[in-house]
Amino acid sequence: MAVVAMLGTFDTKGAEYAWLAEKIKAAGADVLTVDTGSFSTAPADVASDAVIAAAGADAEALRARRDRGEMMTVMGQGAAAIIKDLAEQGKIHGFLAIGGSGGSSVAAPAIQALPVGFPKLLVSTMASGDVSPYVGEVDAAMMYSVVDIAGINSISEVVLGNAAAAIAGMAKAYEARQAAPSTPGKPLIGVTMFGVTTPAANEARERLTELGYEVLVFHATGTGGKAMEKLIESGLIVGVVDLTTTELADDLVGGVLSAGPKRLEKAGSLGVPQVVSLGALDMVNFGPMDTVPREFAGRQLLVHNPSVTLMRTTPEENAELGRRIAAKLIAATGPTELFVPLRGVSAIDVAGGPFYDAAADQALFDALKAGLEGSAVTVHWDDSAINDEGYGRAMADALHAYLS
Repeated sequence: MAVVAMLGTFDTKGAEYAWLAEKIKAAGADVLTVDTGSFSTAPADVASDAVIAAAGADAEALRARRDRGEMMTVMGQGAAAIIKDLAEQGKIHGFLAIGGSGGSSVAAPAIQALPVGFPKLLVSTMASGDVSPYVGEVDAAMMYSVVDIAGINSISEVVLGNAAAAIAGMAKAYEARQAAPSTPGKPLIGVTMFGVTTPAANEARERLTELGYEVLVFHATGTGGKAMEKLIESGLIVGVVDLTTTELADDLVGGVLSAGPKRLEKAGSLGVPQVVSLGALDMVNFGPMDTVPREFAGRQLLVHNPSVTLMRTTPEENAELGRRIAAKLIAATGPTELFVPLRGVSAIDVAGGPFYDAAADQALFDALKAGLEGSAVTVHWDDSAINDEGYGRAMADALHAYLS
């Protein structure tokens, strides 16, 4: 039978969770309860003490400090470890949590620890605003509770009833998929793309498709890079043509399309073959022109469209990007190659283009050369621009050599 993990504060929301459990069981699924109540002694399959222990903390000492922020952080960490472990062991087939801002923040790490494809549902008072802190890069569903999670009434009965039916149905479908004989599909490859690297990315995609792969293209807008790396973490992507690493520039300088400081690390840490390039490292992204921070007054700016303003990276910024990329690639545990387009890293960073800056590009190349010298990373110093014919195809062929 499909099992839904219900996570929450069973000392304060016990009645609501008991009602939900009945509805889930009536819909044909079973329930496993995980208690994240700070001082809870309510009966649960996984008690709050076990959640705290899973985070490596001492329950008695933690409770003695009575620091709510610390308690929420620890509960979130412990819940994530427990839920991930239960899912990996095949003991649960769906995840459900309900709550306000505190309960949702504790549930968020558990939601984001689950792989793409595993059913996850959060009913929250926070679901009508920015939900990125809760959803992250996974396929989580959020349902607005409409009223606060405080008892069962004529409104919450309808909302929570829908939630129970939804997660029970998803869990049963997931269990059936897991039990069905698997039919091998085409291996999944991730390719990163930006508007100014589209020709190269399309060439790589077409070549990989020709070679028998299914290609997922990710728009390197911050969320795109994080989504790709979540799929790598979930074990769904077997190789990467990381052609467009522009999100690293936004992370360094403060642009709006950062994927965070750990971008370009997931494939390497898991040993997934990766072929990397420097796509669009000539630019940092902002919104409309009037949103560019004042500190960048005087910098070279280009209105890409009414919603996007690009700023050219400097030699100093490019040198730092080169150092960071080199360090990330050296740390990789799997096959890693770097393709360096010596005549331009984007469609507008070519001779005569608005962002052409030979000195800035050279600073990037020099830092990479110094950082990778003597390493196991294979480097291709390509006397072409990134979008020149054959560049994307060569990257695809390099990756295929590791997978064939």
